Amino acid sequence: MSSTIVTIPNGDGIVSNKNKKFQFSLRSIGSSLVEGKCKPDMIKVIHSVKVGIALVLVSLFYLLDPLYEEVGDNAMWAIMTVVVIFEFSAGATLSKGINRGIGTMLGGGLGCLAAILADEVHGRISSAIAVSTSVFIFAAAATYSRLVPSIKRRYDYGAMIFILTFNLVVVSGVRADEVMKLARDRLSTIGMGFAVCIFTSLLVFPMWASDELHHSAATKFEKLACCIEGCLEQYFQTVDEKGKTVDFTTCMTVLHSKSNDQSLANFARWEPWHGKFGFSYPWEKYLEIGEDLRELAVTIFSMKGCLQSPTQATSTLKQSIKEPCELVGLSLAWTLRELGESITIMKKCRAKVLIFPKLQPMKLELSRVPFPSKVGEASENGEGVAIASFLFQLMEMVEKIEVLAQKVEELGELAGFETK
Repeated sequence: MSSTIVTIPNGDGIVSNKNKKFQFSLRSIGSSLVEGKCKPDMIKVIHSVKVGIALVLVSLFYLLDPLYEEVGDNAMWAIMTVVVIFEFSAGATLSKGINRGIGTMLGGGLGCLAAILADEVHGRISSAIAVSTSVFIFAAAATYSRLVPSIKRRYDYGAMIFILTFNLVVVSGVRADEVMKLARDRLSTIGMGFAVCIFTSLLVFPMWASDELHHSAATKFEKLACCIEGCLEQYFQTVDEKGKTVDFTTCMTVLHSKSNDQSLANFARWEPWHGKFGFSYPWEKYLEIGEDLRELAVTIFSMKGCLQSPTQATSTLKQSIKEPCELVGLSLAWTLRELGESITIMKKCRAKVLIFPKLQPMKLELSRVPFPSKVGEASENGEGVAIASFLFQLMEMVEKIEVLAQKVEELGELAGFETK
């Protein structure tokens, strides 16, 4: 990747070696964003720069006299729109922007209609009653809609803006004769602010929620595969190797990823067609895979009890089941990495051909694990129970990974993955 080196000459026009060299590579940043490999700190810097650019552009309505003469003090609504709706990803910005636009138009239109009807009512008290009644009906109905899960998930912000706009317009309409002109001017400046946000978000190093969700789903497989390998290594380590422990932090991040996955899937549905992600891409399948991954993470995390229990089987008992258990564990880790790679490169995993034939023998392998005669005696002090619990957890993992393989194969079919 190329980079531009800017050298600063001294007063005589001679370049000094002591001067610092400023390096900045737009091409490397752009390619990193496309591949989803840009560092988190760099992404934060880019987002901050984009917000600054959007605010500078929208501030021109105030700074340039020709533009200010057209919009006047309503330019502040454009600035407020940028501050409120500009989000980290393009999908989140589109979601809030469209919700704000729809809520503003519906609230403004119905507010103007209610204000006009209130003016037709004779008497100040009758007009106030009409306004109060309309405010109560529409505010109660919109608030109730926000409690409906399907509406709250995608249109909660729009419903809130509707309530705000409707109340502002209908109440100001009682005392303002030019309520229609006021609503039109504010709506136009809000539209300008939204246009600036969309322009900056989509054209200046766009951050796609769909890319983040896709990358997040693929990396979870690698995290759980490493946890499985770590559990097996710690469980069968000898006395001389004591001290190695499994880091369950990555497993916990998978367990706590539900809220983030749902938000990313919601924002991804708002995003335009880009790359391999179309308008009807099956994002709900990513949520199903994420749920199965969290169930698998729970099973892996439950092995922490087997590893840290004060009642442990002797090294002799563990060594008697080490070989078949390690074979199963390595196969499970390989399967998870294969499924994760399938999602990463968007290739069909062919679970029925490549994965299921390897998962089925694992169950038989675990069920045929030879228990030595000492296990019967060890069961009296809990050692046999500890061994049985460990084997049970492994069998649970096999079943859950089998379900995962089926879900990933379905994702490949619905999303149109290419055949390996």
